[in-house]
Amino acid sequence: MASIFTRIINGEIPGRFVWADERVVAFLDAFPQTDGHVLVVPREEIDRWTDLPDDLAARLFHVGHLIGKVLPETFDAPRTGVVIEGFEVPHTHLHLFPARGPQDFDASNKTGSQDAADQDEAARRIRAALREAGHGASVPDEPEA
Repeated sequence: MASIFTRIINGEIPGRFVWADERVVAFLDAFPQTDGHVLVVPREEIDRWTDLPDDLAARLFHVGHLIGKVLPETFDAPRTGVVIEGFEVPHTHLHLFPARGPQDFDASNKTGSQDAADQDEAARRIRAALREAGHGASVPDEPEA
């Protein structure tokens, strides 16, 4: 059975995409740690990040690096947090989120909004920042209202 991420990638479940290329996508986490929480996911369904082929791991981290660079300025945070845990979904993914301190890494302390309008705005801001940084070719168009 396909993972929930594969179903999002395939369009079976809606997702707020901020990046899409041939090998990697990124979309907002539906249950954000902080506002602007993005999941960076390979299209290929591989459970453990340590099982990724070297070239795919490099691509995943490269995309994570590009997105991670725009999150602090976009959400007024001093850092971008990154976590790889993989217990809830058996499909490798990076969690990237604007971080203001160690408390933002505590999964029981989620402060991000789940409100649809807030999530749409966060995705819009990330897409705009990525385009401004020169990555427009991999940034999907805004969804139509």
